Amino acid sequence: MARSATGGSRRPVIVFLALVESAAVLLALGIAGVATSGDGRPATPAAAPASTPPAPTPSALPTSAIGTAPVIRPGRPGESAQVLRPDQLTPPPGAQHNAADIRFVTMMVPHHEQALQLAALVPERAGSTGVIAVADRIRAAQQPEVEVLRGWLRDRGLDSLLGGTGHDHPTMHGMQTPEAIATLTATTGTDFDRMFVEMMSAHHQGAIAMAQEVLVNGVDRQIRELARNIAFEQAVEVNRMREVLDPKSK
Repeated sequence: MARSATGGSRRPVIVFLALVESAAVLLALGIAGVATSGDGRPATPAAAPASTPPAPTPSALPTSAIGTAPVIRPGRPGESAQVLRPDQLTPPPGAQHNAADIRFVTMMVPHHEQALQLAALVPERAGSTGVIAVADRIRAAQQPEVEVLRGWLRDRGLDSLLGGTGHDHPTMHGMQTPEAIATLTATTGTDFDRMFVEMMSAHHQGAIAMAQEVLVNGVDRQIRELARNIAFEQAVEVNRMREVLDPKSK
């Protein structure tokens, strides 16, 4: 009898706890914004109020809204550079670019393109496998950078600045004259190797100087990172070219 009485006294408590649990579930669903049907099951979620849309985060913005040109982030010595989407970087406050950034980009495009022109002469004229390797590295590094630079201008509606007047190529740091390029084109073997290294070393030094200028005066984060990458990459390449002509300098 004592057991029966005890069991009977527990039944109301169990029912009461079940009701409390059900009420807690319904309350949790309500807090989470889930509507329920009459039998307690979740119903179709109601649309969010039009007056309070969630604020978009930079990672949620479409690529077209924040630019499409990738960002090249230089790696540490001995490490490869990283290619990042613009939405993977936090935009800096204030001005996004200035005249120094535009000048750097519009001059670096033809500067890189001349380096690619010189590198294209190598396979049929070089007398050293070391010079061929230099040309291969130039093509691998600078062709993608040209595309990044052109994309930066295009994203900002500034691509019309390329190919216009006001950019006298011989006045750019390290740019080679048409006469010098014609002489290089007519040369082969060890003479070509020596002339190519001298011209390309001067060309790289010019790119480094241009990169240093924009690092001092520019404000665009993407361009500043690209300039650091160019300065580091081409300084390393100048040393490599010296070793090609003088293996004892290693």
